[in-house]
Amino acid sequence: MPFIDTELPGVKIFEPRVFEDDRGYFFEAFNQDTFSEAGIHNDFVQDNQAKSVYGVLRGLHYQVPPFAQAKLVRVIEGEVLDVIVDLREDSPTYGRSLSILLSAKNKKQLFVPRGFAHGYLVLSPTAEFFYKCNNFYSQKDEGGLLYNDPQLHIDWRIPEEDIIIAERDRNFPTLGLHRKPVV
Repeated sequence: MPFIDTELPGVKIFEPRVFEDDRGYFFEAFNQDTFSEAGIHNDFVQDNQAKSVYGVLRGLHYQVPPFAQAKLVRVIEGEVLDVIVDLREDSPTYGRSLSILLSAKNKKQLFVPRGFAHGYLVLSPTAEFFYKCNNFYSQKDEGGLLYNDPQLHIDWRIPEEDIIIAERDRNFPTLGLHRKPVV
């Protein structure tokens, strides 16, 4: 099975089988049957793609019900540090974060269930980030966590002065003050 369970319940790393030869490569980025066999049952309704330069940090974002989102994220060009934080109040891992390097080279994908804050930081000169969502975006139902909240213990792996972040994201609350999603 191409899935690796993580220490956060429901979060899975997907490592697709890649077929390579002198012409290039091929892999299935998503197959509903394969994901269903791994216990991931989502009807994805929206695809998003963003291109960013080195040092851009997007996040940590989440949406509250009824617009909470599960996501399947991957990088199609470059490399990012992808970070999630468990915000499920009934979870034994509430408040814990997980970081993973996603790149065009390693072709790994991360499945993030509803109830997590999500963000990523571009580590390469540029990166294109692609993700599927199982619910539509709703601006009024969006919240966020402060990316450098000391409670989260996130090592963003680059100097603070190199981080490029939107003012809105820079002003998100800490874990103790966020708008709590209920899943």
